[in-house]
Parts: sequence; structure tokens; C-alpha cells
Amino acid sequence: MMELLVNGAKTYCYTGGKPFDAAKPTVVFIHGVLNDHSVWILQTRYLAHHGFNVLAVDLPGHCRSGGEAPSTVEEAADFIAALLDAARVTKAALVGHSWGSLIALEAAARLKDRISHLVLVGTAFPMRVSQMLLDASQTDPIKALTMVNVFSRSTLAPPPSALGPGTWVFGNGMALGKRVLASNTAVNVFYRGFKACDSYANGNTAITQITCPVLFLLGAQDQMTQAKAAQPLIAAARSSGKAVSVTTVPVGHHQMNEAPEETLFAIRSFLNKS
Repeated sequence: MMELLVNGAKTYCYTGGKPFDAAKPTVVFIHGVLNDHSVWILQTRYLAHHGFNVLAVDLPGHCRSGGEAPSTVEEAADFIAALLDAARVTKAALVGHSWGSLIALEAAARLKDRISHLVLVGTAFPMRVSQMLLDASQTDPIKALTMVNVFSRSTLAPPPSALGPGTWVFGNGMALGKRVLASNTAVNVFYRGFKACDSYANGNTAITQITCPVLFLLGAQDQMTQAKAAQPLIAAARSSGKAVSVTTVPVGHHQMNEAPEETLFAIRSFLNKS
């Protein structure tokens, strides 16, 4: 792991069990709402042991990272730029899930040639959040967390996953969400993250401004960010001349632990071929 000082605050980055090596290509992993670095455990450990630096970050105000939790996608994208500066990384790939995919997209649009690859996992634009969920994330966050964990899964009794055989994925998701929510007593990071997703308006412009290849990694049974909701972004990327890859896995919104190997292989192939 690495602890970096970013915008004056301690920032936690999981490195996949390997020390950071400036000579290797770097991949930054960005989590979604009420998640942290741990959702990328299989993908980061594999890449760290196969020629890459990985920085799986806890976003500001989440779990092991200090600072003010971002209230917009744009604020979070500025943080990613500052993180690269703090790590002295001149060029990196960005991999983001859900809210993290919007952050990665906006950061790639701003940083241009400083980003080598962009991977958008479980993405959609616009990423609307129902008023019911927005309200519940404020007034009854455990109820909202329960809904999200049901909607996010293609099955509540999956085959062996990134977390090992016998893992109760629903219970794990609930425990992680509660831990992240409790990690910041100053603000409600659940509502703040959802509101940031719902309010982001720059996606169609940002996808035309990126200068790197982009992989859309979607869940065929995703009920949170349905695969069809990514199609306008895919079309905009293609029409603007970007190198676009699309991989669909037969699971829901948590591709990283519902289809851990397929997700890893898609990311690995994309990073290695471009």
C-alpha cells in the first residue's frame, strides 16, 4: 500500500501487494458509491504481479483517505489529477466502476494524453438515480443500501467469486457499504455520491475529448446502470473517432466480484493490446 499526501490530505492507495515501481506502467482504479479500494482485489493483485503498478484509491473522505468527500464528478476528477501528481506519475490508465467510471471519464477528458487507456465498468450516461433512492440515502440509508445491493446483483447465490468460494456477496456488500458510510461522520457520502452521479452533465462532451482508447465493460443483467444506458456514450465515442472496445459479461452491476476472471481478462487484454 501507499499513503500519499493529496491536496493536503492523507490518501490511501492499495498497490496489490507490490511496491510502486516508476519504471512500470501504472493503472489507477476508482471505486463507486459506498465502495472502497477493496472491490478491485482480484484485478489489482493480478496486474500488480504481472508488470503493472496499481493504485486502487480510497476516494477522499472514504475509509482510509482523509479530505473532503467530493460532491461532484468534476471535483473527483480534479482529485485524480492531483493524485497522479502526488505519485509522480506522468502517464496512467484509468479504470472506474459506476460513479468511478464517470470520474475516470471526466479525468481522462481533462488530462488528455496523460491517460493511456480508459476502462468504464458498469457505466451509463446520464447516470440518473431515482428520487426514491436519493431520498432514502438521506433518510434511511440502510434501507437504500439494501435496495442497492439487491439491484446490483444478478444473483444472491453466485458461483465462487473474487472473494473466494462460499462468500455471501449480499452480506459482504452490506458490510462494506455500512463500513464506508460509518467512516465519514461529517457528511453522508452515500447521498453525496449518488447526487454527484445524478447531477453529472458533461459525459457526452467528455467522451469526445479523451485522446486514448476506451473499453466499456458492461453487465448484461445490470439493473443499476443498464447496458443500454451506455449505448449513447459508445456511439459518441465511435462517431468522434475514438478506438472503442465493448465487453459484456453475463452478470449485474458488480462485475468485479460476480465475474472476476472475465472482468480481469477484459481489462488485461485491453491494457496489453493498445
